[in-house]
Amino acid sequence: MIIANGKPIEEVLKSLEGHKKVAVLGCRGCVTVCLAGGEKEVGILASQIRMAREQAGQPVEVLEGTVERQCDYEYFEQVKDIIEEADAIVSIACGVGVQGVAETFPEKVVYPGLNTMFMGANLNVGVWAERCQGCGNCVLEISGGVCPVARCSKSLMNGPCGGSQNGKCEISKDVDCGWQLIYDRLSKIGRVDSLRNIIPPKDWSTSRDGGPRKLVREDLQLESGK
Repeated sequence: MIIANGKPIEEVLKSLEGHKKVAVLGCRGCVTVCLAGGEKEVGILASQIRMAREQAGQPVEVLEGTVERQCDYEYFEQVKDIIEEADAIVSIACGVGVQGVAETFPEKVVYPGLNTMFMGANLNVGVWAERCQGCGNCVLEISGGVCPVARCSKSLMNGPCGGSQNGKCEISKDVDCGWQLIYDRLSKIGRVDSLRNIIPPKDWSTSRDGGPRKLVREDLQLESGK
């Protein structure tokens, strides 16, 4: 899932200077799961904004709303009234959701309330770790299910660099070497010999090097006129 974290309240308040009616819009998708942008967080952020502005002698009306997913634009119909009523929107969704609000309501000022971090997994209560960078050309079948793009700090494709020591990455003793993880995994499943195969240069055109990406499933699209 997409992992995000709340922006400092000072940064949010700075964005909202001059606005007198604000809508805080949450999302019940990924950011609810990582406890950053769900209905509960909408209420907390709205209260923080109200109290801070009241203390500053600049009271503001704050409207609240949460949709199923801000990345599916049809859900904005549920909160259309409060968005149209407000003169600024604080979206506490991932960056896709923020842009979704801006595209759906082009006449509105939209501010992000979160910093979008990465695609990751929940390791423990309050702990999330990056697992995927969405490179568009998955190689997990040759690395034992451990992603060299996301787990290796240098995204190396043919083994570790010379900086790894005792299974740790050179950037920090608290960061596992991605290729140590790959080796350990392949050892457990009896496929360590596959490391002798040289992985050819990766086609990064499927990633950001190829520009903004789009996926079109023609089999899911309705035929024109039907």
